[in-house]
Amino acid sequence: MTTSPLSLAQQFDRLDAILNARQDVWRAQPFMQRTLAWEKGFPELAHWLRRRSLAEAERDHLHPEQLAAPAPFQQWVNELAGLTALDSLPLTSEKTIPKQMHQGIPGRKWQQIEAFAQCLNFSQPPQHWLDWCAGKGYLGRYLAYPTTQLSIVEQNETLCAEAQRLNELHNIAGYLHPCDALSAAAKPALAQTDSWVALHACGDLHTHLLRQVQQHNVQRIAVAPCCYNRINTENYQPLSRIGQAARLQLTRTDLALPLQSTVTAGARDKRLRDQAMAWRLAFDELQRQWRGVDEYLPIHSVASRWIQQNFAHWCAQVAQLKGLTVPSAVAWAKAEQRGWQRLAQVRNLELVQCLYRRALELWLLLDLALYLQEQGFSVKLGQFCVPELTPRNGLIIAERSAQGC
Repeated sequence: MTTSPLSLAQQFDRLDAILNARQDVWRAQPFMQRTLAWEKGFPELAHWLRRRSLAEAERDHLHPEQLAAPAPFQQWVNELAGLTALDSLPLTSEKTIPKQMHQGIPGRKWQQIEAFAQCLNFSQPPQHWLDWCAGKGYLGRYLAYPTTQLSIVEQNETLCAEAQRLNELHNIAGYLHPCDALSAAAKPALAQTDSWVALHACGDLHTHLLRQVQQHNVQRIAVAPCCYNRINTENYQPLSRIGQAARLQLTRTDLALPLQSTVTAGARDKRLRDQAMAWRLAFDELQRQWRGVDEYLPIHSVASRWIQQNFAHWCAQVAQLKGLTVPSAVAWAKAEQRGWQRLAQVRNLELVQCLYRRALELWLLLDLALYLQEQGFSVKLGQFCVPELTPRNGLIIAERSAQGC
């Protein structure tokens, strides 16, 4: 006997219940807390994770649900089973685009654009696309080619100028709106277009776009959100009525959890990132001793160029920044080694958080999808590409239903 698929509202309610019940697990902050609250209740799991290497953590961070870890890890996996999987969206036939149109675009970015575009199978063809927070307008041009009209909203004037040049080069009927997408200056672009797309518009940018459907007669929308934590409020403000009634209340810190997964950094960038994190953790150990205060000390304003120096000099610069006195005798090599050990522990302990990373992101995506349903749209939610291409692969596709027109 097969079970009926859950509605968007049912899926949201179940995720809301689980995330609310497991807050002590996924809200733990391994980078800032040397011991996590849940470790006392599950010492075997904590000890097992802390013994693993940094390489093992890196290997498993995209698919933590496959980890054969001690109890209650599998119980947590089972609770989420079936609730966090995003099905691949059906594809349209591949569009033939001149090779010149994707020259100069990084390979992975172009693959994301192609994958996004191939999922858009609307019942009526768009007449005028809006590429929201478009950069140079690569996605919009792909969709508009060869004869559909295109409007581009982008704040950066240099990117707008390049978008204009490329539109003219490829004979795209394009309209440029160089403005802040959140300002009134963007409204003409919203009013004159019938099909809105946004690929990885961050935080307030994608939620603001969706809120505009109440004022404009847009017929089709496709949005792949990103950087949920880039909002101007302390807490997330749900769009849907169901989301507004949810038990879960999310802070900006919570909204950063889905962003922990990344595949876009190169080997050098990953190496520098790891070194910066290991040094921060090593400094954390030292500053607790120097201050006699066993708590994390944020150092957000550290200059990136300092990472080019040796560890001792880096610590001296950070200590000066925070008004701390460095003792005359410090075992710098031992301290740095301890930082790398803590980094391995942090990354492995974060695998517990990572179990809930997709659940939290899907909670957010469902809130947006439910809101569009409430506005009279027929909505599909799925993934437009594999997570190895981009972990931010959730795509909401909405089209006004006949009764909503």
